[in-house]
Amino acid sequence: MTALGFLYPGHSAEDDYPRIEMLLASDIRLVLIHTDIGEDAHRVDALLEMGSADRLAAKVEELRLAGAEAVVWACTSGSFVFGWEGAHEQVRNLAKAAGMPASSTSFAFAHAVRELGASRVAIAATYPEDVAEHFAAFLKASGAEVVGTRGSGIITAAEVGTWGRDEVLALARDGDHPDADVVLLPDTALHTAAYIRDLEADLGKPVLTANQVTVWEALRLAGRRANCPALGQLFAKEPIVQVRD
Repeated sequence: MTALGFLYPGHSAEDDYPRIEMLLASDIRLVLIHTDIGEDAHRVDALLEMGSADRLAAKVEELRLAGAEAVVWACTSGSFVFGWEGAHEQVRNLAKAAGMPASSTSFAFAHAVRELGASRVAIAATYPEDVAEHFAAFLKASGAEVVGTRGSGIITAAEVGTWGRDEVLALARDGDHPDADVVLLPDTALHTAAYIRDLEADLGKPVLTANQVTVWEALRLAGRRANCPALGQLFAKEPIVQVRD
């Protein structure tokens, strides 16, 4: 049995995780602990506070008691707003506090893009445009070429969590770009686990979504392999390749 830990802000699309655990159909257990979200706002100041070291450290003891072998901060916007170097510092602090390997959803996206052998990405974000541009800057720092960035102007995770299949498909279509090798949907508040195959079939290319890559990153940290085509092309590649920054 491998237990993978996730620190998830508030309540919105956390039910993606038991769905993914079921799809993996393995001895992998996904342990999700909710952090204090503070102000629910896709606004830079609120996101910096949401991802502060103290807020994350406050919940790591619960993960240790649950037997987690690795932890991922399951929040994209609450990591990339710190910038490339700041996001590294965030996960270093998290690893030190937790006493286990750590990462974040932002780095999960960067690593997953490399795993797919992609170089050009399109961003289909729920966020306001200014926040989406912070994600674009983060990906550029990782070495990816961002060929398109589209924000949707949604301020709260609570609203994003109400979106269903039709809204998710529309988001991906609107954010796609003909030059993109892969389309990224970077919000862990967005339900996507049930729609990844539909998204890839609709767009005709790989699609990376926040909760999907977050689980993949935790598996990578724990040195586990998982082949699960229901979770898209990222999970159809085996073994998972170790990525060094």
